[in-house]
Amino acid sequence: MRQSCKTPEATFVVYFTLAAMSHEDRWDLLAQLDDELLKGGVILSEWCSFIVREADMAFCAGAHLASILTAVSGIETYLRSEHANTGKERLVELINQASIGEALKVDLHTLRKYRNKWVHVDTPWDDESLIQNPEDSEQELEEMAFFAARALRRTIYENQWV
Repeated sequence: MRQSCKTPEATFVVYFTLAAMSHEDRWDLLAQLDDELLKGGVILSEWCSFIVREADMAFCAGAHLASILTAVSGIETYLRSEHANTGKERLVELINQASIGEALKVDLHTLRKYRNKWVHVDTPWDDESLIQNPEDSEQELEEMAFFAARALRRTIYENQWV
């Protein structure tokens, strides 16, 4: 898998295959993301902390779809705790009204739309491509699981204190 990563300091490309990684290697990958993105401290609600932990466990277990769905849930919980006006906003509205960088908003919308593709299946019997080429879906889910883990951290670490 090829994953482009952008930081204020530099842009770099990481090549790796999650399928070839052990459970421990996946935890190490998440720790590397934390080292890269967390420079201070953050305060999260217990709900958000619990959901992030669940997303991490799903990612490390190789449950790609569960990892994505749970990461989006963690993102929504965080945005609701930090940026909601009424508490009734949909995820799309939370992303749009949040005082976060535009690049992160774009990534969160990408992730939200991808999640919607799996959660809101309009034609569940139109499954020929999933049956004939399951490895294509698995590869895509694997890549999006890492994208989701990174987006989750970028979101929950958006308001750090030192």
